[in-house]
Amino acid sequence: MDILPDSTPHVLEIWADFACFARPEMKVERYSYPCPTPSAARGVFEAVYFKPQFYWQVTRIEILARPSLIALRRNEVKDKANVASIQRWMSAKAPVEPIWADADAGLLGTDMKGRTQRQTMALRNPRFRISAVITPRPNHASQRRAFDEQFVRRASQGKCFQQPCLGCREFVAFFRHVASPEQEAAPYPFSQDLGLMLYDVFDLRRANDPYAPPMVSLFRARVDNGVLEVPPFDSEKVLKPGPQERRAG
Repeated sequence: MDILPDSTPHVLEIWADFACFARPEMKVERYSYPCPTPSAARGVFEAVYFKPQFYWQVTRIEILARPSLIALRRNEVKDKANVASIQRWMSAKAPVEPIWADADAGLLGTDMKGRTQRQTMALRNPRFRISAVITPRPNHASQRRAFDEQFVRRASQGKCFQQPCLGCREFVAFFRHVASPEQEAAPYPFSQDLGLMLYDVFDLRRANDPYAPPMVSLFRARVDNGVLEVPPFDSEKVLKPGPQERRAG
């Protein structure tokens, strides 16, 4: 098994039938970016290998197939589960009352809201090559080599903690480990200024802290010849809320 030197990115090629990385400015109808956001790419790596002692820092996203959009209508529930209700279900203090995706609220009760249909502009037959490095958390830098070895072993054998997805859970993705990226095909020649793109919805420095609130970060994204270079999370290029905004949230 090849052992990567420090800071050498791990590379995965991922593909699926569909993908949707919704643009935040399209609030109601889902309209996909032509490539994954850094948070979606991080989720693919975490599906293969994750430990609370480190976080994945995505460095590069390559588009391998021409971006092609397809219009889909998807059923979505109108309501979300209540945390207090879930806790009562877990402790067996109340019977489980599921939210039916295709229910009639008049027949099944007021707590079961039924579904709504929304338009989705999804990517069809997407394929990407994503590079990311393992960033150990404080006091765990000495384990970096072991983390790298275990990821390579798992990814090269096709193992994953859960099946990766591309944007939506129903858009199941497949992956393969890329041991020699320099021998792979070049990205698709596609260029576009994507404007402000979602970077992540958590502070990666505290992502495993149960008391850390969500924190949205953005960056100015541009795809050049099929390549999106992702700045480090600590970079000034990543726009994060200030201390006052975090406290207010």
